[in-house]
Order: sequence, then C-alpha cells, then structure tokens
Amino acid sequence: MPEMTAHAHGTFSWADLATSDIAGAKTFYTGLFGWDVEDLPIEPEGSYSMFRIGGKDVAAASQGSPEQGPPHWNAYVTVDDVDKTTEQAKELGANVLAPPFDVMDVGRMSVVQDPAGAAVSLWQAITNIGAQLMNEPGSLTWFECGSSDMKKAESFYTELFGWGTSPMGSEPPYTIFTRGEDQVAGLYELTGEMASIPPNWTVYFLVNDVQASTDKAKELGGNIIVPPQDIPGFGKFSLITDPQGAAFGIYQSGQAG
Repeated sequence: MPEMTAHAHGTFSWADLATSDIAGAKTFYTGLFGWDVEDLPIEPEGSYSMFRIGGKDVAAASQGSPEQGPPHWNAYVTVDDVDKTTEQAKELGANVLAPPFDVMDVGRMSVVQDPAGAAVSLWQAITNIGAQLMNEPGSLTWFECGSSDMKKAESFYTELFGWGTSPMGSEPPYTIFTRGEDQVAGLYELTGEMASIPPNWTVYFLVNDVQASTDKAKELGGNIIVPPQDIPGFGKFSLITDPQGAAFGIYQSGQAG
C-alpha cells in the first residue's frame, strides 16, 4: 500500500538530503516533484525541511556540514533494535560512522559503512516511522547499492538484515535483495567507467514520465548522469544530480511512453 503506517525490520523507510544550499535544494525539489515543505526547528539551531505530498512525509533535507562530505542523499533501513543491529554490523566488518544516538523523541539511529564502503543509516522508530507515503509519484520507490565488491556487499546485507537474493542474470550482473516475496533493494558492482565512483546507496523517486521529469530537472539546474533508459520488463529510469551535486534516480513503472 502506498500509505505507510509502519515499516518492518529490514526494509528501507526514509531518505534525507544533506546539502550545501538548503534554499536552492528546496527550490529544485519542490519544482521537480511538487512537494510541500515545512521547516522543523532542530536544537540548538538550524532546521530540518520536511517534504510532503498531501500532508504525508516523503523525504527531508537539511544543511550539511563539511564533515558530512559533498551533498548526498542518505538511505535509511528500519530495524527493531538499532543498538543491537549496529553491533551486528560491526561484527560483520562494517565501520560505524555514527554510533547509535537519539533523534529528539522521534527515533534512534546510527550510520554504518558496509565492508565494501557504502554508507547506510539504521532507524529505530519511536514516534516517527519515516516515509508515510511510498510508491506513489513523487515518493520513494527504490534503493540501489553501487558497490566496489558485490560479493562482499551481498554477504554483509544478507547476514545483517536476513535478506534473500535474486540474481537478474543480466550483464553486467545485478542482484535484487528480497524480504519474503518482496523486493527491497538492488545491488550492482561499480566497474569500468563507474569504478572511480565511491560505493554508495542511491535513492529513487517514482514519476509518471521519466523523460518529462528528466527534462524538468535539467531546466531547474540539475545535471543528467544517465539519460532516460528502458529496463526491459520493468520500466524506465534516469540518474540525476541536483544543482548542488547530490545524486538520485527517478523511475517510471511499466512500459508506457
């Protein structure tokens, strides 16, 4: 169901943007996706810009710091016990970038870097589940790991979250992580021209028309990394960087258009 009231352990549930220009980022994303914005105060100072569709939380953004690196989207996986899962991740070879900490009274989180180098956030909800709307136009729909070592990443995530794997049999290789009968994320290896890209998790937003949304992103100052391409049997996608340099994807389901 697109409207979410909870997220199960081991499922992606949220994404937020750390940016170098919060005002510019809000202009870009509201123009691209039609999001509404509410700036929520963060102590001791600053704000967390909540993006919404029809009053439902879909993503967020905040002013990043130099210590956080270049502008980027953070992907969050819900877990039942963030302290326990963080410790498990460490035992499996992860680097703990941010140990578990409370986010006011809304949840508890940590940030870990998998053994191949991709960072992912862990979220234990208290009063905020994360995304209240998913798989609707303008909301999160897919999460994808580009890894420097596909086998190492696959072993880590299946052990940590209990995910299954479903190789696509494509070239280059692509694996879908599964949870029961549900597809939860994708995995591919950074090779060839992509070998210089640091391992990362990319977030994808659903759109009605990839070509039109890609054109709109360009008009708004974004850069097109991968122009619209067909995924036979699934739909279309493109990869974009916003005007500040944060990368994300957009996806159109099916073969229409």
